[in-house]
Amino acid sequence: QVQLVESGGGLVQPGGSLRLSCAASGVILRVYTVGWFRQAPGKQREFVARITSGGSTSYSDSVKGRFTISRHNGKNTVYLQMNSLKPEDTAVYYCNLVVGRDFWGQGTQVTVSS
Repeated sequence: QVQLVESGGGLVQPGGSLRLSCAASGVILRVYTVGWFRQAPGKQREFVARITSGGSTSYSDSVKGRFTISRHNGKNTVYLQMNSLKPEDTAVYYCNLVVGRDFWGQGTQVTVSS
């Protein structure tokens, strides 16, 4: 059974950094494309970043240059390093995997506020 567990969220001041983790069980992440999405209150879930099985990465324009997605194959975990955080980055962050159907984790809250 595929399970994704996000962690690493929290409260951070503008300009600060956080690293989110997406740990997987029941699936080998390096074989698939894994994405990070986020959902702010009252808004639709939106794409943030993805990493393919080949290691190619892509980002939304709103986070490009500030966020970095990476993968640790030995730990079967995908990370999202978030730097220069802004209040508009406040959201619940989810990792996503498509294996026949969409799988989502439970999400981790990121709050950027002074």
